[in-house]
Amino acid sequence: MLKDRIEKNFRDFLKEKRENEISILRMLKADIFNKEKEKRYNKSQEKSDWDEKELEKQSSLTDDEVLEIVISRIKKSNESIFEFEKGKREDLVEKEKKEIEILKRYLPEQLLEEEIRKIVKEIIEKIEAKDIRDMGKVMAELMPRVKGRADGALVSKIVKEFLVA
Repeated sequence: MLKDRIEKNFRDFLKEKRENEISILRMLKADIFNKEKEKRYNKSQEKSDWDEKELEKQSSLTDDEVLEIVISRIKKSNESIFEFEKGKREDLVEKEKKEIEILKRYLPEQLLEEEIRKIVKEIIEKIEAKDIRDMGKVMAELMPRVKGRADGALVSKIVKEFLVA
């Protein structure tokens, strides 16, 4: 599981005293913990007759949920880079870039642009999308297939190219 891999890497980095990686994974682990806590609360509200063990099992995050947290963290770092570049804070830009580099290790292998184009074309043909008004339908069908394996902005740009042409 992805969560176990993050935990193992965290322990390894602690032993190796790799402060930068420790800091980033500590933040990621906190995000995961908070999401599990939120899920546990929601599950306890749904079914109050579960025992502690069952509640813990039900509130454990799936790899997809952990992946969403990693993607969210990368997105936040990209937004920070944009702001830091506007403020001419190159030191902070570099720090965020290093964070993204470390977080990307937990993403699945990224799709090449040609592969994305092929999938987009398939989906457009499948749902018979005609123009830009069908973009929402295309994206709804497409995103689960490329989740975590392609940048959303790139996917959106490619879909627009196909639908506007």
